[in-house]
Amino acid sequence: MTGGRGLLGASIATAALAGLLFGFDTAVIAGVTADLTRLFRLTPETLGVTVSAALWGTLVGAVGAGAPGDRYGSRTVLRLLAFFYLLAGLGCALASNWPLFLLFRFACGLAIGGSSVLAPVYIAEIAPPARRGMLVGLFQWMIVLGILFAYLSNAIVGGLVASGIAWRWKLGVTAAPALILLLLLFRIPDSPRWLAAKGREREAADVLTRIGVSRSQADAEIAAARSAGAAGGERLSWSRHRRPIVLAILVAAFNQLAGINAVLYYLNDIFARAGSLSPDRQAVLIGLANLVFTMLGMVLIDRVGRRTLLMAGAAGMVACHAAAAAVMYGALARGWLLPALIGFIAFFATSQGAVIWVYLSEIFPTPVRARGSGLGASTHWLMNAVIAQIFPILVVHSAGLPFAIFAGAMAVQLLVVWRFFPETKQLKLDDLGARMEAT
Repeated sequence: MTGGRGLLGASIATAALAGLLFGFDTAVIAGVTADLTRLFRLTPETLGVTVSAALWGTLVGAVGAGAPGDRYGSRTVLRLLAFFYLLAGLGCALASNWPLFLLFRFACGLAIGGSSVLAPVYIAEIAPPARRGMLVGLFQWMIVLGILFAYLSNAIVGGLVASGIAWRWKLGVTAAPALILLLLLFRIPDSPRWLAAKGREREAADVLTRIGVSRSQADAEIAAARSAGAAGGERLSWSRHRRPIVLAILVAAFNQLAGINAVLYYLNDIFARAGSLSPDRQAVLIGLANLVFTMLGMVLIDRVGRRTLLMAGAAGMVACHAAAAAVMYGALARGWLLPALIGFIAFFATSQGAVIWVYLSEIFPTPVRARGSGLGASTHWLMNAVIAQIFPILVVHSAGLPFAIFAGAMAVQLLVVWRFFPETKQLKLDDLGARMEAT
């Protein structure tokens, strides 16, 4: 049994490592924009294209990962994505011209988008139901950890390597965790639920036994997965999967309408507009709050439930965004901005941050789980790109306007979740999928 728990833990940790690469590769670009501008003679417009190249790649990767994930299994496709991470890290570091750099950053985005779909799916399918929320939430915590690692790595490399080539090392260092992920993915099994749904029941039973599941329980899980996967070639369709499709789009859209990535992307600019004396130091506090409260969300998600966290987080974010808007409009002293943004991060990380990847990986039936999760993830990335694009335009008109809009969106989320979202904590995936199809 100890060995089984060891393999289970290793499998979940390996998939979660994709989250660390997600965060690392997303944030590392922040440390090299000045060098890229100088080297490739970028204008503000072309710098924006350079930074967003990976972001648009994530959208394509999220859209495209679901079908091969359902067909070949999440673990197998994650191996290809790990190779993309490795290739992108080395390619960006060695790129000799701007178009080539863009190509490798886009490839990095493909890996980020694809792994944002398939890593949570893999963890959800192999994790025990009672701890599924916390274990899938580990993926989000690793994203946040990866962002902090990127900032730390940039600082260390910048202090050790000559300025002319430091940017290459900052980007190239991402290849190291990518190689580790690629190697580890050859040491973990396919998801037993996916194997059973594909009719490979002997292999599924073997994997379940190896991760510590009793023989009788394994037989029951295989029977449930066999029933869920009876329509092996099933398509994701509105007529049959209408409810999980709507829930996936809503939870992903609200995740970005909370304003999280807009705030993180433009954090120093926000502090500067409010007249803060030390934007860099205050940004570190925001990053630490994100890490700590994501961990709190992981602890709470299987105890209080996904729905409760979403509603409580929405209520808290309404208050924090309203306070930030008041600072920007001059109705509150600028000293309130840091507490308001830390409060926002705390409520977001504990609720939306912890819940989104868990919820997306739970609500679809096994035969279409990866494609359904891909729909939700692609909605997330599309909203991310659009909001990040329009945020600075809104700020030009009024520095407080974006925060007022985010507060309004979170008020709507509170009502929508209360009215329409079912609770999914501790339910078996196959039972949950059947409920979603039946309603």
